[in-house]
Amino acid sequence: MTSFLTRAICRATAMICVFAAPAFAEEPKLNETQQLGKRIFEDALLSEPRGMACISCHDARHAFQGGNSSQIPGVAVGSRADHIGVRKVPTLMYKSYSPPFGFYKDEDDGKEVLEAKGGQFWDGRAADLAEQMKGPLVNPDEMNNASLDAVVAKIEAGDYADLARKVYGEKLFEDRGAAMDKLAQAMAAYEQSEVFAPFSSKFDDWLRGKAKLSPLEAQGYRVFIDPKRGNCTACHAGKPESKDPADWLFTDFTYDAFGMPRNPALPANADPKSFDLGLCARPGLDALLPKEITKESLCGAFKVPTLRNVAVNASFYHNAAFRSLKEAVAIYATRDTDPAHWYKQTKFDDMPEMYRANVNIKEVPYDRKLGQKPRLDYGDIEALTAFLKTLTDKGME
Repeated sequence: MTSFLTRAICRATAMICVFAAPAFAEEPKLNETQQLGKRIFEDALLSEPRGMACISCHDARHAFQGGNSSQIPGVAVGSRADHIGVRKVPTLMYKSYSPPFGFYKDEDDGKEVLEAKGGQFWDGRAADLAEQMKGPLVNPDEMNNASLDAVVAKIEAGDYADLARKVYGEKLFEDRGAAMDKLAQAMAAYEQSEVFAPFSSKFDDWLRGKAKLSPLEAQGYRVFIDPKRGNCTACHAGKPESKDPADWLFTDFTYDAFGMPRNPALPANADPKSFDLGLCARPGLDALLPKEITKESLCGAFKVPTLRNVAVNASFYHNAAFRSLKEAVAIYATRDTDPAHWYKQTKFDDMPEMYRANVNIKEVPYDRKLGQKPRLDYGDIEALTAFLKTLTDKGME
């Protein structure tokens, strides 16, 4: 595969570079449809200009996340050097467990409520994995193709077109719209494979009785599940009574407004009037919105990510506000008791003032007020950080 450095030099110097198709290693556990999805995922010829593949930003060694040689950790450079993403690249691991985007019934303090859940991306704008695959291909800040038909044409002319025909039939490429749908399904099939959900962490081995947590890790686990301290499972869901790793996805796939500090490194934030509104700006939301929920109440909400492999993140939260796992944990404790530590001037400064009331200030541990004792102390933060490191799958850096 063409190196990230070579691609960066070609972009920066306007060199005319001819990229070879990436070297491809077959995985015997994958069926032919999944193998096809893997070929598409690793194909650096599918961007415009060529040189960027899905794997450029979703590096398997880093829990399928990365930055494509970006100077902003976790936020990716596109196929053109002067184009950069507006959000942190999310991991693709365990994404197949997310339900389609919608508004689902749930209980809150004994009352039935409707809440947004599922979908793909930070704002759920793709209903499922197949739809998610299409967006980056034509996003000008990512792979920058003029159309999805252009992508299909590249695949038809590529060295795995015969595999695509074998999977979906000899007439696959006669209808490019239908072909794109099928190729997207192949990518989704690959992302639904064990490659993306190995459940191979120390925590998983502990659940299976094959490993022991250290005293500090065990303390962190207790804080994590304690509803009066960490209360982490309120959003990063798990079942303490279960020893099945699949019951520990560390997300409930819902959306929450957390009020993260603004990240000045993001190019979009150079404009003080520019705000990423998250879920309320999701394309197509109006057609799905229940009458019980106002669009404005969803502004500033982003999808709760899984905490699996969180320790290998280059940055944390949707806007890559932090580079340290310990800081990403600590803000839960003192965001409201000591806001001056986290915000330069105004609390919840990455949201328009009119939407700051949407920020979750009710749930433990961020139900504290200025000057009150935090729910978590320094020892709890150390322990939680240690526990989160047990969620890293084998082979991740």
